[in-house]
Amino acid sequence: MVPLPFSANDEQPMKAICVYCGSNAGNRPLYAERAMALGHRIARQGSALVYGGGSVGLMAVVADAVLEAGGEVVGVIPQQLVDWEVAHRGVTRLEVVGSMHERKARMFAMSDAFIALPGGFGTLDEMFEMLTWRQLGLGDKPCAFLDVDGFYSPLMAMLDRMVAERFLHEDQRRDLWHGEDLDALFDWIDDYHPAAADKWLDEKRRSQLRTPPKA
Repeated sequence: MVPLPFSANDEQPMKAICVYCGSNAGNRPLYAERAMALGHRIARQGSALVYGGGSVGLMAVVADAVLEAGGEVVGVIPQQLVDWEVAHRGVTRLEVVGSMHERKARMFAMSDAFIALPGGFGTLDEMFEMLTWRQLGLGDKPCAFLDVDGFYSPLMAMLDRMVAERFLHEDQRRDLWHGEDLDALFDWIDDYHPAAADKWLDEKRRSQLRTPPKA
């Protein structure tokens, strides 16, 4: 495995924060402003950024902000997107992989935490796969939605509906962060303790699933 980025003044790998976000910048300057603030914060606290390797949209904004603040950036991008000429050639390291599946697995392996800025299908796909892996006990890394002016509020309401309709355990619902405050976000990451993976179903439901139905 290729090692993680190293700080110039540290013999140990620095903590890596994975950011998922849009390949578009959205229709309001506020989205780019928050992406820039997040990038500056990641660099300022001595973490590396792991992201999708793009040179467009919020992806480029957060990567450029980390670089501008003196931080290190690792981009992971499928060959198809390199062929479409959307790869960021100015990052610290660019890893080219064969597929979107390889990209997600590589980003997971390199990262200590996951943050979603506003985005579309790809952003939600990447973050919800990490949440699913964590729910199944395949990972125990913190996942957070960094909101911008209520962008993710409807999604959080949908998660609450999943809990109310018993498709999602309330412990797993609580086992993610949602908000706009960067200080609160990074305090939560630093103090993160994962929920037990087996709590996504209560004991009664687990028993029902184990017991075959009567003929």
